[in-house]
Amino acid sequence: MSVHRSRGGTILLSALVLDSVGTGMFMPLSLLYFPKLTSVPLELVGVLASVATALTLPIPALAGWLADRVGPVPLVVVAQLAQGIGFFAFGRVHGPVGIFLASALVTTGVRIFWSCVFTAIADYADSSTSTMSKDSWYAWANMTRTGGLGIGGLIATLVMVGGVAYYRVLTDSSAACYVVAAAAIGIFVRAPRGAHEADAVIGFRTMLRDRPFVAFAAINTVFAMSTGMLALGLSVFVADGLHGPSWLAGSVLAGSTILLAVLGAPVIKRAQPYRRTRVLIVAAGLWAAWCLAFSGLVPDQLTWVVPALIVATLLFTAADVMHAPVSMGLATALSPVAARGRYLAVFQYSFVVASTVSPAFFTSLFTLHRSLPWLVLGLLNLAALVGMRMLERIVPAPAQRVAEPEPVQV
Repeated sequence: MSVHRSRGGTILLSALVLDSVGTGMFMPLSLLYFPKLTSVPLELVGVLASVATALTLPIPALAGWLADRVGPVPLVVVAQLAQGIGFFAFGRVHGPVGIFLASALVTTGVRIFWSCVFTAIADYADSSTSTMSKDSWYAWANMTRTGGLGIGGLIATLVMVGGVAYYRVLTDSSAACYVVAAAAIGIFVRAPRGAHEADAVIGFRTMLRDRPFVAFAAINTVFAMSTGMLALGLSVFVADGLHGPSWLAGSVLAGSTILLAVLGAPVIKRAQPYRRTRVLIVAAGLWAAWCLAFSGLVPDQLTWVVPALIVATLLFTAADVMHAPVSMGLATALSPVAARGRYLAVFQYSFVVASTVSPAFFTSLFTLHRSLPWLVLGLLNLAALVGMRMLERIVPAPAQRVAEPEPVQV
């Protein structure tokens, strides 16, 4: 029998950088773009975007099912092409229908991408001659994507100085990034999958009876809320809650992003001797400490609040840099290989639920008191910490290890 090996790992990571540069270039424009370039008002743009997002909620399950049948790499390529076409259309639509269709196409691509990219990375790791664990591959992927988002955001900031006339340049450039990334992955990346006919009967019903996996996906919803809350709430918290300067939130977020972009792989290397569940327990504790520190900050005391804010954000960053690769590593380890696409796609619903709930969670609690969002999120992380400790008892021993052996599939 011949050995089918992966190829194009460097191309895959480079394409993820390019993909995230495209995302980063549009993020600063997301609420400004259509009201500035069309006559459609902001409130209608928000409704159209929300409806487009809601209609794509079933897509992860379908994408996961397809990934188990045709492989995840072709679907990643399709996802990037869909986003590229959608961003190209952004500069050429003028009314509500066009905005809705273009937004739906981009959102569909986003859903497919996140439902399949981790399966593609896991398949690549399985068939690779590299000695890296899947957690290390996920860490490198997270580092490259974070770096790409930062580069894209910087480009957008610089280009936006030129005014509205350059907005279409950004969306067209984003489209080009996605198309080039899709072409690179489609041509150069191979991640062959082994045959697992004995496991082929595994379906969604079987998955939903898988207690360790379902419990972990539920707990990860809290972690997903935590990982997105800094970017979501920091600007409002600093400006309205602490009466801080306008530059403070952006500087803190930039510093956190830089650390996330450079520390992922080194941290995971240090975490290899430890159980995945224990690493996530530590992350939950760090997030709880971050939230407690934020809840204690008060307005108009910038002499000590600014350094305290920075130190607290370091706690968040330490938790995030551990959670991102290890959570995906544990989810992958809990997934049967033949149903990996479905399992990891369903796992992404923890992030979907978190991104749906988080804006209302933050704004409703912040309206009552500046400390409440952080206090409640801190309590949720303590509950998640206890949940992970209980889950540890039923997680199979092979799934616990970060540095699992990775034989090449034959």
